Amino acid sequence: MDDVDGRLDNAGGRPDNSDGWLADTRRSYDTVAASYAEQLREALAGAPYLRAALGLFAGAVAAAGGGPVADVGCGPGHVTAYLRESGVDAFGIDLSPGMIDVARRDHPGLRFEVGSMTALDLADASVAGLLAFWSLVHVPDEQIPVVFGQFRRVVRPGGPLLLGFHVGDGAKLKTEGYGGHPMHVYVHRRRPEQVTDRLREAGFTVEAQLSLGLDGSLPGAVLFARGNP
Repeated sequence: MDDVDGRLDNAGGRPDNSDGWLADTRRSYDTVAASYAEQLREALAGAPYLRAALGLFAGAVAAAGGGPVADVGCGPGHVTAYLRESGVDAFGIDLSPGMIDVARRDHPGLRFEVGSMTALDLADASVAGLLAFWSLVHVPDEQIPVVFGQFRRVVRPGGPLLLGFHVGDGAKLKTEGYGGHPMHVYVHRRRPEQVTDRLREAGFTVEAQLSLGLDGSLPGAVLFARGNP
């Protein structure tokens, strides 16, 4: 799940980073699932650099021997479907049951399941690669090591990891989005070097970085990494 529109208010202090953020995120995206899917339906068509990044990721999965790939925080499944069309055995996981319902409706031949990136219901070293495309934006800073630890646990040694995220500093409260529906989630922006450090600490080697929207109001970054042996 990612953030592409809506009202961002100043947090007025540090966000509440207790486990309540999971419930808030689930509830918010259940509320906006249908309108979110409609807005993102053709998003990749107008994003050549993201398509190129996904193509490189697909090639890295194939070069590593292939196998199942987890799209974690898949939302309505449009990226999962794109990867499948690129020859990747991708399946989607999302915290929001509403999002999973929409993904299954729009992509009936694909596998989607409800789950949390803080406790992935996947066996150790069971996926050939993992993608988290703008699905870390609501994860509090102190939970990032937990999430990256889960990613490293389930990705095979040498398997590729692709992350996309908003670039910046701090967190703001999002109270409305995707058709004007109410939401209550904090949107975190992070510096690539911060994310790189956390990935290395979790057991990944970061291989490349792509910067996006350098002249826009919402810059982003894509990181390519691999799980260490």
